[in-house]
Amino acid sequence: VHLVESGGGLVQPGGSLRLSCAASGFPFTRVVMNWVRQTPGKELEWVSTIHGDGRETEYTDSVKGRFTISRDDRKRTVYLQMDSLKPEDTARYYCSTDRFGANRGQGTQVTVSS
Repeated sequence: VHLVESGGGLVQPGGSLRLSCAASGFPFTRVVMNWVRQTPGKELEWVSTIHGDGRETEYTDSVKGRFTISRDDRKRTVYLQMDSLKPEDTARYYCSTDRFGANRGQGTQVTVSS
């Protein structure tokens, strides 16, 4: 399993970012994919899941209505569109093949600050 996240950065509160995760080394099509995040000193937090059909999605309560997960199986890529960002969204974001981040990439840093 090889996952490479990108798209993070510094953004003001209320702003948007789109994260990408390029996958290789496993049969991506129809595999459930997840985004998790972690802030220093805290445990990994599950953020969102997209099922293999690309239609069924799940979100943690704190991001519902602001984040959108999607996937492009032809590009072997999963995305996380993040809108209306808040300072508490600041974290390192990882994509993973499981909700606990056991198989995750190196992550991409998202910092929400004015």
